[in-house]
Amino acid sequence: TALAGKHVAMFFEKPSLRTRITFEAGVCGLGGTVSFVDQRQERLDARESLADIAHNLERWVSAIVLRTFAHETVESMAEHACVPVINALSEIEHPCQALADYFTLYEKFGNLKKVTLAYVGDGNNVLHSLLLTAALFGSNIRIGTPKGYGPNSQILADAREIAKITGATIELITDPHKAVRGVDAIYTDAWTSMGHERETEERARVFPPYQVNDELMAEAAPDALFMHCLPAHRNEEVTDSVID
Repeated sequence: TALAGKHVAMFFEKPSLRTRITFEAGVCGLGGTVSFVDQRQERLDARESLADIAHNLERWVSAIVLRTFAHETVESMAEHACVPVINALSEIEHPCQALADYFTLYEKFGNLKKVTLAYVGDGNNVLHSLLLTAALFGSNIRIGTPKGYGPNSQILADAREIAKITGATIELITDPHKAVRGVDAIYTDAWTSMGHERETEERARVFPPYQVNDELMAEAAPDALFMHCLPAHRNEEVTDSVID
């Protein structure tokens, strides 16, 4: 198997159910072994520099998986370690999530160039990775976010440059109903991501029109999928009737 004799280290600064279990199951299923390090009580570089950590780890393991707050933590580890470093979530991106989501769309619909995904809600790290993945696959993505809560401008610019090569289409729309009209899948995420809890009350006033409910789903294609990276806050960004 592909990872026979390989050992992977996983350092998670944030809580996780799906990311931890699926990485562990995937590595073990491919014949490898895993060391999980819970970093929720202190940041990864609290005791020593990331460079020192990286140079130690590269002698013991075949790959490093990080679930962090600062995207710079991933970049710094990758800069100093001579083994692959995998982003299992940072404040800027969640690439493995987006790859899994587009694999689901491929399984359901086939040709991704003919698929249109609507993302409705907060322009967060999940949206950033969905945006870049859609661009790379030459797929179509509509982004329905409130004013002031859209995607990172640099990520958007990067995606648009990629789209020029692949033929992907990227649309930014503030009206959630226009964003979902006739699409193959509607995707949403929590209105308040980890690390932004201080904004919860303000976001609770801004985002209700972006809730994915039966009315909004009815505007998509008849066989449209509902997608969510989870965990879901039921009856906030999505109703029970839709997610179930």
